[in-house]
Amino acid sequence: MTRDGKIRVMLVDNHQMVLDGLRAVLETYDEIEVVAASSTARAALELAPSVRPDIVLMDINMPHLNGIDCIERMKRQVPSARILMLSMHDSREYISTSIMRGASGYILKDVSTAEIVTAIQTVAQGGTYFSSGVSEALLDGGEKKARNLSARENDVLVMVADGNSNREIAARLNISEATVETHRKNIKRKLGIATTAGLTRYAIENQLHLSDQ
Repeated sequence: MTRDGKIRVMLVDNHQMVLDGLRAVLETYDEIEVVAASSTARAALELAPSVRPDIVLMDINMPHLNGIDCIERMKRQVPSARILMLSMHDSREYISTSIMRGASGYILKDVSTAEIVTAIQTVAQGGTYFSSGVSEALLDGGEKKARNLSARENDVLVMVADGNSNREIAARLNISEATVETHRKNIKRKLGIATTAGLTRYAIENQLHLSDQ
């Protein structure tokens, strides 16, 4: 913090309107000082050592280097900085990976300004903060989301988890590879999981099996 007790905040988001909006709002709070704003994670890494932020409020989806991959690098650059993720995604995979990488909090972009400030204050004092939607995603064991998958999507997910390629899945289910790829995209969208590794982990954790064909 600065000598006058203000929390030094760095903003990282590739949308300029978001950066401008956050800066304008946060600077209305006497206890917060926005010391820098960057539109890329790489630029933020270069800038951080000179501005020494207490809190890095960072988006996930950014070009070249995403926010999650930036967490460990940022903490190496400024070990005292605490990372607070600000994202539109409530994916369990994104949230848990952010935590494992060293983030101290995760809040959704649709929360109120007051909640963002509360999150900044909480994390700056050494605590952790997760907005309500994030907490629900962490507590959700996945069963509710799994029910949203069709029987065919369930089968594709199980086969993906077993290590089958699109070609192998297509042959087994007697569908085209393009259809398999469409199912994979729909599964990722419904479950909020971006990677094949994440899908595999999800299927194992939820003990999914092939449906009766």
